[in-house]
Amino acid sequence: MLMRRVIPCLDVHAGRVVKGIQFQALRDAGEPVELAKIYAQQGADELVLLDVSATPEGREHALATVRDVRRQLPLPLTVGGGVRMLEDATALLEAGADKVAVNTAAVSRPELLGEMASAFGCQCTVLALDAARAGNGWQVVVRSGRDRLELDVVEWAQAAVEEGAGEILLTSWDRDGTGSGYDLELLQAVCGAVGVPVIASGGAETAEHMAQALLAGADAVLAASILHDGHTTVSAIKRRLATLGMEVRL
Repeated sequence: MLMRRVIPCLDVHAGRVVKGIQFQALRDAGEPVELAKIYAQQGADELVLLDVSATPEGREHALATVRDVRRQLPLPLTVGGGVRMLEDATALLEAGADKVAVNTAAVSRPELLGEMASAFGCQCTVLALDAARAGNGWQVVVRSGRDRLELDVVEWAQAAVEEGAGEILLTSWDRDGTGSGYDLELLQAVCGAVGVPVIASGGAETAEHMAQALLAGADAVLAASILHDGHTTVSAIKRRLATLGMEVRL
């Protein structure tokens, strides 16, 4: 069995880590470099850094933040936000990212994923897929949760993988920041439809929630609020996951 990953997420706005509920009512949660150092020391497997205001504000990612975090982080780093073209992804990789996540621009122009995969490899090309429940399925959400599209999440996930996405960061808009657990039906639907790793995001409150997501098919679990607010640590989560039978690096 492959080792399961526990990945802290830093949502960054104006140089500060923020967190909200369903992408709204953002509150300050700390300084990116300091939090990255803390989570690395706690045993995080990777780190995700998302500039949550870059796309809505129509600007590029704050590269200085990526460089500052990279200098202090001995872990794989996925960066997203403000990626509109291949040159944006190139700049993030040159600033220190190991993988680049793209959401809104990939929906607008799916071939961007293929361009990134051709230039950097599928392993560097991540689809950030935000999903909102709609009837018996889910709709794709873009622009940091501001717009819902008439685009089916599972169908888009399959198309994105065909274009070149080598990993999917799957966030439940409905569960984001709620502490009610991941959307397991969403995870099962997407994981069952694609052959690439899926990172579960949105709703984690406990290690038990994370174990449920891993059993539903996720290869990794993302967490933000419970770590930023000091409710638990990465190391404590991993120890609990191990007692629940999950293969994690301790």
